[in-house]
Amino acid sequence: MAGRRGRLQCGDTTTNWEWWWEALLIFVPWILLIPPTVVSQMSSDQSWTNRAGTLALVVLAASWVLAGHTLASRERRARAAPMAVYFVGLLALFVALMSRDEIFVLFAITGFFHAYQLRPWPVGVAGVFGTSVVLNTMAMGFPEAKAQSIGTYVGVIAIQTAAIGVGIVFAVKGAEHDRQREEMVARLEAALEENAGLHAQLLTQAREAGVLDERQRMAREIHDTLAQGLTGIVTQVQAAQRGWEPPDQARQHLDRALELARHSLTEARRSVQALRPRELDGAHLPDALDDLAQQWAEGTGVTLSVGVTGDRLPLSPAIEVALFRAAQEALTNVAKHAQASRVGLTLSYLDDVVLLDVRDDGKGMQDRGQAGFGLNSMRQRIRSVGGTVDIESEPGEGTAISASVPAITVEQK
Repeated sequence: MAGRRGRLQCGDTTTNWEWWWEALLIFVPWILLIPPTVVSQMSSDQSWTNRAGTLALVVLAASWVLAGHTLASRERRARAAPMAVYFVGLLALFVALMSRDEIFVLFAITGFFHAYQLRPWPVGVAGVFGTSVVLNTMAMGFPEAKAQSIGTYVGVIAIQTAAIGVGIVFAVKGAEHDRQREEMVARLEAALEENAGLHAQLLTQAREAGVLDERQRMAREIHDTLAQGLTGIVTQVQAAQRGWEPPDQARQHLDRALELARHSLTEARRSVQALRPRELDGAHLPDALDDLAQQWAEGTGVTLSVGVTGDRLPLSPAIEVALFRAAQEALTNVAKHAQASRVGLTLSYLDDVVLLDVRDDGKGMQDRGQAGFGLNSMRQRIRSVGGTVDIESEPGEGTAISASVPAITVEQK
C-alpha cells in the first residue's frame, strides 16, 4: 500500500506540474500583448489613424490567439497541423505589429513559448528559429554587409534557437518518458492485482495440500503402527489356534499377541501426539533397528541379520523416523508375503547419503507395478525427506528394497 501511495503521489505531482505549464502557455500571450498595446496607444508620437490601425491589428492578434489557442481544446492543441497553421499566422502577426511599433517585441516572445507545443520536436525547433529571426530582424533590422554584423546577427539567432530548442527536445523526451512510466506503473498495478489473486489461490491450494499431506501422514502413521501391530496380533492368534495343544505353546503365542496389542496401543497414543516411534526414544537409528529386528525375528521365527557400515552419524529426527518406518514396512511385507527363510537388513552411512537395504530369499513379487498401500506409503515418506526407494524382485528369487536419503545430521548435545 505504501508503494502504491507513493506512485499515486508521484503521478499527482506530475499532473500538477503539467497543469501549471499549460496555464502559463494560455496566459503568456495575453500578458505579453496587453502591456505593449497600452503603451503603444498612449504614445504621443502616433496619429489617431496609426493608433486605430495598430489597435485593429491587436484585435486581430487577440482573436487569432483566442480561437487558435486559448479556446482550443487540449486535443486540438496536441494535433500537429492546426498548431502549425496557428503558429505561422502568429509569426505574421508579430511582423505586422512590430512593423508598426517595436514595443510589440514583447508579444513576439510568445513564439518561444508556443513553439513548445509544435509536434514533432523538429517543427518546434523550427518555430523557435522563425521566432528568433522575426524578433531580431524586426528589432535590429537586417544586418549590414559586414562580417561582424552578419556574424552577430547569425550568432544571436543560433544561440537563441539552440538554447530554447534544446529545452523543447528535453521537454518532448521527458513527456515520452513520463508517458512510458505511467504505462509501466499501470501494468505493474495490474500485475500486482493479478498476483494478489494468484497469491490467494496459492494460499487456498497450500491449505488444501496441507490438509491432504496431514491425512497422508496420519494414514502412514496408522499403517506403520496400528495396522502392522494388529497384523502381528492376528498372526499370533492364528498360530495359537493352530498350536492350542499343548497349552504351553499356545500360551507363548497369546503372550506375544498381548505384547503386540500393548505396543500398538502405545504407538496409537504416540501417533496422536505426533511423537517419534518408541524404539527411537533415547536411541539412535542403529539401536532402534536392532530392537526392531530382534522383536521381528522372535515373532516370525525367521533368521534376520542386521549390519551397519560406515561411521554412525546422529541423523535428523525426520530422517531417522523415515528410515525406521521403511524398515518396519519392509519387514512386515516379508512376514506377510515373502515366505522367506533368511532376511538381511543393512544400514550404510556414506559421505552424503544413508542407505537402508532389506533383502530376503523369499518367493519374490509377481508384479512390482501393483504395490500396496504400505509400499506407496514408504515411497511417500522417504520422498518427503528428499530420498528415493528402489525395489528389485523376481519371482522365486526374493526381494530387495533399498531406501536412500540425504545424510542430514544434527548437532550432538
